[in-house]
Amino acid sequence: MLKKSLLILLLTLTLILSPISFSALAVNLDTGAKIFEAQCVGCHVGGGNIVRRGKTLKKKALERNHVNTLEAISALVSNGKNNMSAYKDRLTDAEIQAVSAYVLEQAEKNWKN
Repeated sequence: MLKKSLLILLLTLTLILSPISFSALAVNLDTGAKIFEAQCVGCHVGGGNIVRRGKTLKKKALERNHVNTLEAISALVSNGKNNMSAYKDRLTDAEIQAVSAYVLEQAEKNWKN
């Protein structure tokens, strides 16, 4: 509970102090959704994983696998791991950040629209 409250406070302060507007954040998530549909949904439809059952994009699995931050997700998308391919040569840094933010946001919503 405290961890979630601190995260909310940090995100709020970041949005207040950052030059990024809410509309830019929405565009980033929209871009992330499009990238996810084009690059990731083949293995991760609905936040699942058709290759490795325990490596889903659901919140509990991300936490269990220590991939529950924007930085950790971005690193995994960039560099890949085990069965997951690296995308640093296929996506720009901005695209990796956008799809990572989308994954984190969807995990918070339990992959429900």
